Amino acid sequence: MAIENGKVVTLHYTLYDATDASQIEDSRDGEPMAYLHGANNIIAGLEKALAGKEEGEQVDVTLEPADAYGEYNPELFQRISRKYLKHAGKLMPGKTVTVSTDEGPRMVTVLKIGLKTVDIDANHPLAGKSLRFVLDITEVRDATDEEKAHKHAHGPGGHHH
Repeated sequence: MAIENGKVVTLHYTLYDATDASQIEDSRDGEPMAYLHGANNIIAGLEKALAGKEEGEQVDVTLEPADAYGEYNPELFQRISRKYLKHAGKLMPGKTVTVSTDEGPRMVTVLKIGLKTVDIDANHPLAGKSLRFVLDITEVRDATDEEKAHKHAHGPGGHHH
């Protein structure tokens, strides 16, 4: 079954920094990831690279920043009130935390901690990087009506309600 819109795709991946070939992440020690193809659940460059592929295939793709997590934007530095990061526990420079924004949750990196404020970098931690993904497609199936309505995969590797 080929990957197309409305299919739930389950896969394992290894993510590398394409510049120095260092490994960033590997899903093979845990459950495979599942996503609903065509619902913008994964970065656009990966969704494009997976379209038309089949269960059992391996896909090796290198994405430039624009097709991955975007270009690095030096204007995305902000000073925010420390109260917005109460949920994040002990803050340290370099720590990645999630904050709520008007566009939904966003990962930010702590730069400097003051008494009442925190300086953050709101670029995604992988923004500006060329990334190489090695993907092993483990399953392709039709999405359920509920998955289509919710716009994401359910069950192992997907969303749990």
